Amino acid sequence: MPTVALLGTLDTKADEYAFVAEALAELEVTPYLIDVGVRGSSPTVAAVSNGAVAGAIGMTIEDVRAEPDRGTAISRMAQGATAVVTRLVEAGEIDGILALGGTGGTTLASQVMRALPVGFPKLIVSTVASGDTRQYVGSTDITMMYSIVDIAGINAISARILTNAAGAIAGMAHATVPAIRTRPVIAATMFGLTTPAVTAARQVLEEHGYEVLVFHATGAGGDSMEAIIDAGLTVGVLDITTTELADELVGGVFAAGPRRLTAPARAGVPHLVSAGALDMVNFGAPDTVPEEYRTRTLYHHNDSVTLMRTSPEESTEIARRMAARLNAREDRSTTMVFLPEAGFSGIDVESGPFFDPVADRAFIDTLVDELHDDIAVVRRDVPVNDEDFARAMANALHEAIASQEKGGTR
Repeated sequence: MPTVALLGTLDTKADEYAFVAEALAELEVTPYLIDVGVRGSSPTVAAVSNGAVAGAIGMTIEDVRAEPDRGTAISRMAQGATAVVTRLVEAGEIDGILALGGTGGTTLASQVMRALPVGFPKLIVSTVASGDTRQYVGSTDITMMYSIVDIAGINAISARILTNAAGAIAGMAHATVPAIRTRPVIAATMFGLTTPAVTAARQVLEEHGYEVLVFHATGAGGDSMEAIIDAGLTVGVLDITTTELADELVGGVFAAGPRRLTAPARAGVPHLVSAGALDMVNFGAPDTVPEEYRTRTLYHHNDSVTLMRTSPEESTEIARRMAARLNAREDRSTTMVFLPEAGFSGIDVESGPFFDPVADRAFIDTLVDELHDDIAVVRRDVPVNDEDFARAMANALHEAIASQEKGGTR
């Protein structure tokens, strides 16, 4: 029977966890209770007590209770629980983890779960799962289920939700991943408006024997890709779609933050970079576009996404940020930049709504001027979705990976 850790504040939610534990047992899953409560005693005996959780970071539960505020106490228990759960996972003693909570419990549980490997089953039933969950999920594969009602007793609604949660984590814990052919992995970034380029490049790389993981450049997608690279799971990066840098600068909804473009350097893998979709900043529905931008060139991509054309000034600053991050790599010999001089996306083409050669030229000229001489730059007078351009990027990345494997450089 698989074992699932139940991570929770048993001083306040003992009844709810007991209900889930019973549901898991009926599904032939062994529940393993870990108590992270700090307010009081629990009527339930846990496999790992709250005192043992505190002890994992050299504190007593009394020390944690003496913290000046609840937020700090939660942070301490999250640190201790992370140490406990990580050891259990590494030892193969648990096969999944489930937590129930409001904002505090979700914050604690998500911190623990973000430290666990990709693919390890993780589920949180939360009162905040219907909103923006990025602060909890981050770049991991945490599954969140909206609780509908507060986690406060067993009733007609909570019983159904918690039973569903038990069934979900039990299914994950019981599931066996089928054997697949192992191939070297390349991470790639894509947007709807760079799909033809990435598709053509992916086909070439697959012909060379790689498995290509494509990440949607939505901020969270870029974060996830950087995490995968940091985990040492890739041999190269096909970073065609770097649009998240535009959102980071201007305040769009798909910003990935200042670590974007930096993981390949830490992992020491070849990094091919292009300007895919850097002609746009992403906002939500039209009424969410900030007032100061409503006179700019906007494009209705769909009912949930409104695009704004980047200006020459913004393009210049994006180029500076990109150059600074790429230049910071100690070994720049396997960093390559491919620049499509006739347009950065499917709508940044001649007669397209975002066609702006002045803005594109501002980006290209600034980037070329500021990149270190060790970084190879290839310029082509074609749009980013040109098939030959995409194939050239794929082949260049393959050559860099092959050269690195032989112990040389390009």
